[in-house]
Amino acid sequence: MTQHGPALNFRDFLDTLLATGDAVSVGRPVDPHLEAGAVTRRAYETRAPAPLFTELTTGTPGFRLLGAPAGMSTPDKGAYGRLAAHAGLGRDATPRTVVEKLITAMHADPLPPVTVTDGPCKENVVRGADLDLTALPVPLLHQEDGGRYLGTYGFHIVRTPDASWTSWSVARTMLHGPTTLVGPAMPEQHLGVIHALWREKGLRTPWAMVLGAPPAALAAAGMPLPAHVGEDGYVGALTGSPVEVVRAESNDLCVPANAEIVLEGYLSADETAPEGPMGEYHGYSFGESRPQPVFHVETLTHRDRPVLPVCVAGLPPEENHTIWGTMISATALDTLRTAGLPVDFAWCSYEAATCWLVVSLDREGLRRMRTTERELADTVARVLFGSHAGWLVPKVLLVTDDIDITDIRQVVWALATRSHPGTGTYPYPDAPGIPLVPYLTSEEVAAGRGGKSVTSCLLPGQLDGVSRARTASFATSYPPELRRRVVAEWATYGYR
Repeated sequence: MTQHGPALNFRDFLDTLLATGDAVSVGRPVDPHLEAGAVTRRAYETRAPAPLFTELTTGTPGFRLLGAPAGMSTPDKGAYGRLAAHAGLGRDATPRTVVEKLITAMHADPLPPVTVTDGPCKENVVRGADLDLTALPVPLLHQEDGGRYLGTYGFHIVRTPDASWTSWSVARTMLHGPTTLVGPAMPEQHLGVIHALWREKGLRTPWAMVLGAPPAALAAAGMPLPAHVGEDGYVGALTGSPVEVVRAESNDLCVPANAEIVLEGYLSADETAPEGPMGEYHGYSFGESRPQPVFHVETLTHRDRPVLPVCVAGLPPEENHTIWGTMISATALDTLRTAGLPVDFAWCSYEAATCWLVVSLDREGLRRMRTTERELADTVARVLFGSHAGWLVPKVLLVTDDIDITDIRQVVWALATRSHPGTGTYPYPDAPGIPLVPYLTSEEVAAGRGGKSVTSCLLPGQLDGVSRARTASFATSYPPELRRRVVAEWATYGYR
């Protein structure tokens, strides 16, 4: 019996979006070559519903594409509705609600997956001479891209040679040939770590890739959990139900039983090929390709009329910000709290393209620390930049908890009015970091270090619990009863 629910079944997730008007079925013919990408990019940038392309001009008949699976929505539809569904929450969930649920699941007992004998992902099994990835409607997403990208919203499954750790992790894959893909497997990321263990033995890495995965599984795969923590058990803790998996056709790995599309095969021990360029999560496309590992596909399985989800990376917000950025926020917040810092909340502002993390500090807890700004910045840098989440985000902004850090307008106001340009920013040139940040020098990219900072947006005196100024706003400058009456009678003032 197929597992159901929007967080645990991609098809249910899609049906819910369509039913609530947060996805639209595009019945007209659409070309996977740039047109689907252009429509999806405009949907992101206008907060339009997710486009489901049902009539594609090229590619295997029956395949469909879904753009912007975790894009932002308009407030009337629940701005964070698609993100919230990945965590099993309602459309009205707030960023804080989502993040706190993610953290609660991190500290809950994992619920390991349940292996079943069959599932919808086995409705079609393609192998041998019938297998040709180039015949699929794999989209060209940007005109600058170096190829067509099949894996932009899916995850890899690999397992250590001793079978002690199975990792589900997000990384892109570009179409390379009829049975091959190419994509990054960074040594700092879990895919790269496990690939290195197999390579040390002179063996190829058994591998699978899941596209159209249970949304909660995709979210977990994008979360910087510690090494040796299984994302599959975390999904169970997050949703309250163990995810159902089925054994792959080509190797001993297990894949989500109701996935839309599954690729099975292996990651070559030493074979590489050019990959990219690609429009990236930071909003830029750099015109160069790089040698990356080659993934060999031996078997393709898929549901009837499968749906390939597509992330068209670029200017925020898109899934690299809404999913990945939110997962980073949760792990970073948990790391800071565990270290005993008086942190109220942490949030990767989507508009900052996962290049900064804003941390709000409890004012009373900050006063009790009896610390200097320099000591505070150093402590935050030591705790955060030494973690996997901190490796991913180069900049940290510190504010007090009178700022709603999920409101980018308040963050910009705090940065502009509270951060001293001469003394408020503390660089950490030796801190390790992801090499994809656009402003890094070639030397920093090669070293894997640099470009990291902590910026204080604390007014003078706030470290001691003293504020020399009061915020002038609707929320702070008027009696509560007057505010309630103004809101209740808003239309009588002539507003609609």
